[in-house]
Amino acid sequence: METSDQLSTFLETGIYRLDSDAVFMDSVRVLNRSYTRFRVFPSAYYSRFFETKRIDQETTSLSDSRKRKRRQRNLLLLNEREQAADRRHQESRPLLLRAHESLLRAAGLLMAIRSLRGEFFSSTKRDVDFEHSFIELGREWQAPLYEIILNYSQHEKPNDDGGSLINPCHEQIVVPVFNNLVVNETGDDMEAEFLNRQYIIPRESYFYMSDLQQIHNLIPASPVQGFNLIVIDPPWENGSARQKVKYPTLPNRYFLSLPIKKLTHQEGALVALWVTNREKLRSFVEKELFPAWGVSTVATFYWLKVKADGSLISDLDLFHHRPYECLLLGYCRGQIADSKHLAGFKPVKDNLVIVSVPGDYSRKPPLGELLLEYVPGPKPARCIELFAREIMAGWTSWGNEPLRFQDSRYFLTK
Repeated sequence: METSDQLSTFLETGIYRLDSDAVFMDSVRVLNRSYTRFRVFPSAYYSRFFETKRIDQETTSLSDSRKRKRRQRNLLLLNEREQAADRRHQESRPLLLRAHESLLRAAGLLMAIRSLRGEFFSSTKRDVDFEHSFIELGREWQAPLYEIILNYSQHEKPNDDGGSLINPCHEQIVVPVFNNLVVNETGDDMEAEFLNRQYIIPRESYFYMSDLQQIHNLIPASPVQGFNLIVIDPPWENGSARQKVKYPTLPNRYFLSLPIKKLTHQEGALVALWVTNREKLRSFVEKELFPAWGVSTVATFYWLKVKADGSLISDLDLFHHRPYECLLLGYCRGQIADSKHLAGFKPVKDNLVIVSVPGDYSRKPPLGELLLEYVPGPKPARCIELFAREIMAGWTSWGNEPLRFQDSRYFLTK
């Protein structure tokens, strides 16, 4: 039964426990915990799936008999690989349905979800049509010459006797923006300038913007400086023309070269890999990619996507456009980690369903907080996201566009 404490916790943290196997996440509230002076603009994040239709389970879902007949008819047309994908779907289907039903029973949460978007996005206030393509800029011959201006600010605060405020001081540092580790080690947000646009860098964060060939520059000098949480969202090959326009993809074999083992902390790392529902990809990860990285699979999480009215973004059984994605979790052992060592950490809960309203295309919800309790090694955890398109406090972000969603148009001043 829904309680006021659950809603209060959700409003504070952005996470609502639907049941032992499912949570709802407001990505904006979670991201805002990375910032001190700014907050993510809800209307810019939740730019899709905000239809306000009334939920009617009788009309929005097919009857079980109709679903069964359609499934039996479609199975006759599927090849062997597609049938394997359908078997995976049938195994996860009850978990996803239970999570969605739990959401629909949480009346107070549903009311809160409808207001997630907050202020309406104003194109007159914010430049929504233009932003830099870091992928294209990084390919230009002058890429090594591009610089970013980092504005360090110490804000006004009372003096020692509690009297008048001390004037803030400002410092600017200019550093290369490509193929260089850009650092904000302060406990405050940093404003940065690049080619006449403003970017917000959260506290205690690092980013390295480069192509795949330069990722080896992030390998730590010693395994004790390695990462014990590694989140990866690769630009998998995709047949969708729409997604190809949004971002360039890479052949699967390219990801075999990722130096996961060398990035891993000496006490091991939890590796979290986003994958699509294509059976060819799942087979590649299980049989080739994880073994090449030295990663052993321990669990699967599911990201179930809903609209602001609580309904699924598409029919659960729609073969090529299912309303969920998977996060495969595995452990990569470090130099001093063995089976006994890893056994001392909390086992990862399998088949957890994370429900949320999606943001922009391919933008994943920030799941770091849900993963930290399973991470081996010292605390606080050393975290890195590969192929990142945004930056979080306390994390290192690598990719060819980690500043993508740090543009100031995605933020408001607190």
